[in-house]
Amino acid sequence: MLAVKNIQRRPMTKASSSAILWQPTQPEATQMHAFMQQAGHNNYADLHAWSVEQPAAFWRRLWEFCGVVGSPGETTMLDSELMESTAFFPDATLNFAENLLRRRDDTDALVFRLEDQPTARLSYAQLYDKVARLSHWLRSVDVKPGDVVAGYVANCPEAIIAMLATAAVGGIWTSTSPDFGSDSVLERFSQTAPKILFAVNGYRYAGKPQPMREKLEAVLVGLPSVQHCVRIDLIDVEADEPEFAEIGRGFTDLLVTQPDRKITYEPMRFSDPLFILYSSGTTGKPKCIVHGVGGTLLQHLKEHQLHSDIRRDDRVFYFTTCGWMMWNWLASVLASEATALLYDGSPFHPDWRSLWQFAEEERCTLFGTSAKYIDALNKAGARPGDDFDLSSLRTLCSTGSVLAPESFDYVYDAIKKDLCLASISGGTDIISCFILGNPLLPVRRGECQCAGLGMDVQVFNDDGQALKNERGELVCCNAFPSQPLGFWNDEDGQRYHDAYYARFENTWHHGDFVRQNDGGGFTVFGRSDATLNPGGVRIGTAEIYRHVEQLDEVLESIAIGQDWDNDVRVVLFVVLRSDEPLDDALIKKIRETVREKCTPRHVPAKVLQVSEIPRTRSGKITELAVREVVHSREVQNKSALANPEALEQFKNRKELER
Repeated sequence: MLAVKNIQRRPMTKASSSAILWQPTQPEATQMHAFMQQAGHNNYADLHAWSVEQPAAFWRRLWEFCGVVGSPGETTMLDSELMESTAFFPDATLNFAENLLRRRDDTDALVFRLEDQPTARLSYAQLYDKVARLSHWLRSVDVKPGDVVAGYVANCPEAIIAMLATAAVGGIWTSTSPDFGSDSVLERFSQTAPKILFAVNGYRYAGKPQPMREKLEAVLVGLPSVQHCVRIDLIDVEADEPEFAEIGRGFTDLLVTQPDRKITYEPMRFSDPLFILYSSGTTGKPKCIVHGVGGTLLQHLKEHQLHSDIRRDDRVFYFTTCGWMMWNWLASVLASEATALLYDGSPFHPDWRSLWQFAEEERCTLFGTSAKYIDALNKAGARPGDDFDLSSLRTLCSTGSVLAPESFDYVYDAIKKDLCLASISGGTDIISCFILGNPLLPVRRGECQCAGLGMDVQVFNDDGQALKNERGELVCCNAFPSQPLGFWNDEDGQRYHDAYYARFENTWHHGDFVRQNDGGGFTVFGRSDATLNPGGVRIGTAEIYRHVEQLDEVLESIAIGQDWDNDVRVVLFVVLRSDEPLDDALIKKIRETVREKCTPRHVPAKVLQVSEIPRTRSGKITELAVREVVHSREVQNKSALANPEALEQFKNRKELER
């Protein structure tokens, strides 16, 4: 996290919670508008209603509009009484890689920056050639459709090349980022038994090289299924590690030995497996979530071309690692013939300007990041719009956690005024979004703009009744193509059913605590399994964070419900600026702020100081792990955390015994 000590934020004029902050100036020029007109509708509300009422017509029209390479077959949907059993395009054939490699010219396909190292470029023609050579090698070592190929990789071109080559031959790609420890990697890959492993020899973070030899050796010992290891030499290894070159075969050398020939794309069914993604694993062994070829492609094309207005020659950036689904989402922009801008390392090295310098130099049209990054920029007093030419930028996407209304204000004040700010929410579970942006609609302060096309997103109370303008559980009431095919090694599908369909009958329960507003937008209050319940009233943790973290003294916070006196009391832990003590005056200020901005029920019974908040490896704070520690219960899977040592500060706090 960026150190922001002694930096004062510039005051901003605060808008009301429902204020419109941006309106599209040329909605008729967007691809969403073109699709809407083709479908015979005049506004998004009608278009969305049609997409969920006539799903077969919608998904087939989307296939045609996006020009999917492949044969859709005669049947669009095989309806089932059960959502989880509905099949889409059951007689279709296509190949994911073929759809991403349809372009073959000298335009940039991939642009890569490793912190402050020189920028690397790969044209569409060069990308095709490298995928062709690697796919030929994969076939030569007997990788067949359905075999698993794994990547222990950074967000570099070689990772995308390996993924595309795997998809080309019909294999299944799965990946983690190199900051994962060997135990965490083995928890994931040992379940899926990959045949081939691609691995970087190291990575860079905050200007320092991080060699991978010991971790990679441990992973290879623990994965007897791996028949070949291919080493991606991302960094210069230290002189005292010459034996590293003996681990695996060098990626570059391997490609040189392969013949120059066209790719032979394996014809795949719509529902054949493409990716295995992993849940965070903070409550047990990570779930292996299997996503299909057609569902992933079609859903990403919808979100890119319609909801994000990505088109040929656009230049798309998302700050992500290969252990987060946004990497898969970013790679798919190649199917829209756009350029993927890849960055690996710290977003604050050497300072906050690094990503924005990259965006300016590469004429970025869509900039994607996390809500926490935007908040950190705000606390640092950063003003990218003043320092950089962002004239190409049309869309800014935020996900990973709730984007506070004050962060909306910050984006329009300090980054760019004419910008579609898309707060998006979905997840690894669906490799896409339930609620997201829309270039036809206004941006309202603190809201996600709309539900995605084809997704019957609603809000339920605990009894399964639909709500409007009230808080409840985010659900989806219809089948959609990017539902997981299931969990790996879940033969009878029971674990999959229990994860998403056990709460409400024949309805996907996502686990977000939200409200659907009058205009069709959504306000997210956090994960429902992290909601607080003092006096039987459910409170979203994001509501507390939003206001507490606006205080200059507070960098970050995390709230849990502690079982106390036959009820639940709210306990708030705060990370302060290094020179700020948590004294009685500051505790009073925090409580008064929460009482004024929220309700008396939100006011924490205890406010305690910590120096660090535990996070998953995708950067999300983990209330559940903190709650377990506070209640002296064992955290099931500490290796899922990026900083498990942070939990020690929450143990045996005397203040919580009274």
